[in-house]
Amino acid sequence: MLHGGENGPMSYREGRFWQPDVTVATIVVRDGRLLCVEERVNGRTVINQPAGHLEPDESLLEAALRETREETGWDVRLTAFVGAYQWKAETGRHYLRFAFAAEPVRHDPTRKLDEGIVQAVWMTPDELQNAQSHHRSPLVWQVVGDYLAGRRHPLSMLQHIA
Repeated sequence: MLHGGENGPMSYREGRFWQPDVTVATIVVRDGRLLCVEERVNGRTVINQPAGHLEPDESLLEAALRETREETGWDVRLTAFVGAYQWKAETGRHYLRFAFAAEPVRHDPTRKLDEGIVQAVWMTPDELQNAQSHHRSPLVWQVVGDYLAGRRHPLSMLQHIA
């Protein structure tokens, strides 16, 4: 049961649904540096991994590849599933993030990046950790920390049943 405010707990049995935002994020590493994006959110420039929402009829793997390309201009090869993360933002929105490790394959410097993206930047883990006050969310460092700790799972853990 979930708390539904004035109407009491939310229950799927009563036809009232709560739904988290499903997102993907990609940890792309080249020469010890992490591919990050600087983006404008609510008037602030913040740092994130290439990340975004799962779209209808899209697999999690497809979403990770698409978001990385749209936000950075990089085509990548996914190499591992890092983990799934549940987080409740200060706004009350709930996020379920699926994070992947990837290798860079090809860059298109002429590609127009998604709206709100200032630039794609390569950062060392230390640079990223030292910029935590500018992270879009605590998920940014949590995912990188898990990746740096060696968390890797086969991509086959994730199944898309079409």
